[in-house]
Amino acid sequence: MTGGVVNLRQARKARERAAKKAEADENAARFGRTKGQKAREERDAARGRAALDGHKRTPDDEA
Repeated sequence: MTGGVVNLRQARKARERAAKKAEADENAARFGRTKGQKAREERDAARGRAALDGHKRTPDDEA
């Protein structure tokens, strides 16, 4: 008749762990970047800053 004894505390903790894991996976997919991606984005930003600085009309010390 009975399916067995279920420890409610363990079941609750397992459910909470699964919910936290799902949220962590979602955040990693949304915000996570590899080290290579971060380095490439930093290189691109530095290249863009250098290009903008090269197009200034007056040097910084005269401004």
